This record gives sequence, structure tokens and C-alpha cells, in this order.
Amino acid sequence: MGKKGAKTNLQAAQFKDEIVEMLLPVGEVTSRSMFGGFGIFESGDMFAIIDSSARLYFKADATTKARYEAAGSEQHKPMPYFEVPADVAENRASLIEWATEATNVAHASRKKK
Repeated sequence: MGKKGAKTNLQAAQFKDEIVEMLLPVGEVTSRSMFGGFGIFESGDMFAIIDSSARLYFKADATTKARYEAAGSEQHKPMPYFEVPADVAENRASLIEWATEATNVAHASRKKK
């Protein structure tokens, strides 16, 4: 997301508001400011991040990361989050589908702990 103590910029904050509203069909979607960006949560599990440059990343695992790599997405290293492809972000149905998959990954990773 960014450096600890970094200030959130207005562009990222506005983008976060738009994304959270679009993702409401996924479930109990909330957000929290983190390191100059935002963590996006569903039922308490973080499944997405928005960095300080207003880029959206979804959580991936060994099963789902190939989908992001095939789309040319960059990983938000060292975290298991990959940038959401532009064509997915611009299509609400695709965005909801990929977000639902990312929430499943987030919920499953919490259960493993």
C-alpha cells in the first residue's frame, strides 16, 4: 500500500468510496485507512487493497494467482495481492465475480490460521 505513517491522498480516498459502493453486492464490505492506502474487508477479512496511487488489488492464492498472471497483473509484493486488470475493473459483473473469488481466498486463509 505504502509506507507506515503515509497520508492518504484525496484521489485514493474518492476511488475507495466508489469501489466500496460497487462491491456492496459481495457482502459486508467495509474499508479502513492503512499506510496511505486502504484495506477493503468483507465480514472482517481483508480481500482487497487500494494503494496510495489509487490502484486496486485483490487477494489471491495458489489457485487463483494464475488468473492474474495471465492478465498481466502485478503483485503488490510481498503481499499476496494482485492488481485488478483494467477490463475487470471497468465491468461491474466481472468486478463482482473477481471480488467474490478474492473474499473466498481471504476467508479461507483466515481459517487456516
